[in-house]
Amino acid sequence: MSDNALSLLRAIEWLPASSPLLSAALLDWLLEEDSMTKRFERHCRQVTVEPQYEGFVTAEAIAAELPFLSRESRYWLREVILFGDGVPWLVGRTVVPESTLNGPEMKLSQLGNCPLGRYLFSSSTLTRDFIDPGIVAAQWGRRSRLRLSGKPLLLTELFLPASPLYQSLSGETRD
Repeated sequence: MSDNALSLLRAIEWLPASSPLLSAALLDWLLEEDSMTKRFERHCRQVTVEPQYEGFVTAEAIAAELPFLSRESRYWLREVILFGDGVPWLVGRTVVPESTLNGPEMKLSQLGNCPLGRYLFSSSTLTRDFIDPGIVAAQWGRRSRLRLSGKPLLLTELFLPASPLYQSLSGETRD
């Protein structure tokens, strides 16, 4: 499951927020400014993370993300599955330039089973540059460039079929 989901995450087609495919209920999820971990916690008893990959990679390994980050020789890559009560809800991919990993931001390379949102949204220095919605294989995703103390990282998320995002859309009427 994880390899397929990660492949899909890398193939997301990015859409403008004005796309007719994006309903208000969908945008409510995809443009969430607060922690997605916190939002998921409103729909389950426990959110857990299972890292799929954590380590340094070269620019070639993150070619699709390069236009949104500074050019460096190495990047920290973290790919995870987020679970709600043991059910996979989201696949996430975080790319962090090596220069971001100094001072307190070094913690980004030591998260292990801790959700990224728990760390990021506890920081008073967190800002967000943008959120792009997207779709692949009838699954919704989003990417966002965040900054800690002005230092960038790029987060891409794909909502898996069991995600509460889709339950919130089940009552919508379709044309």
